[in-house]
Amino acid sequence: MTLIVEGRYDKSRLSGITDLPVICTDGFGVFSDSTRLALIKQAALNGGVLILTDSDRAGFQIRRKLTDVCKSGTVLHAYIPDIFGKEKRKTVPSKEGKIGVEGVPDNILRGIISKAVKDTESSPTPYITKQRLYIDGLTGTDNSADKRAELCRSLGLPVHIGANALVMCLNNYFTEEEYLRALDKV
Repeated sequence: MTLIVEGRYDKSRLSGITDLPVICTDGFGVFSDSTRLALIKQAALNGGVLILTDSDRAGFQIRRKLTDVCKSGTVLHAYIPDIFGKEKRKTVPSKEGKIGVEGVPDNILRGIISKAVKDTESSPTPYITKQRLYIDGLTGTDNSADKRAELCRSLGLPVHIGANALVMCLNNYFTEEEYLRALDKV
């Protein structure tokens, strides 16, 4: 498994936390770097990739591009929670005011990575579907976006996460009981 991150500071930080090889996208620079895209695609075909980008809009755009490039290989996703503030090395917060991968505490990063790379064959039968999200009022209804964002906040997931990614996260990272407790708070 190869870890894919946005920036060199993310790469430096994660190299001290995990033994996984780390590839840096150089942000949007990866979009025009055919050599780096080919390397990431090859990593997805040979052992798989774990994409860990910031929880801002740019991070989600990079994640979507890489997912598309690697669709013939194994792609896993890890998400950092929306934590507002700024990284120590920066003088001002990011445009959206969220801390990126480099600013997330070590224990949270370790937990996120370990949950994402756990053996999927031992995962329980999926209990969440897009239909279940609809039934639970998290899609396709009045205020469903607000409810979904609140659910994501309570579970430590980014609020920009899409419905398909939310289904994947819920089934792989949380028990049904944890989901129901979080849903009760919404």
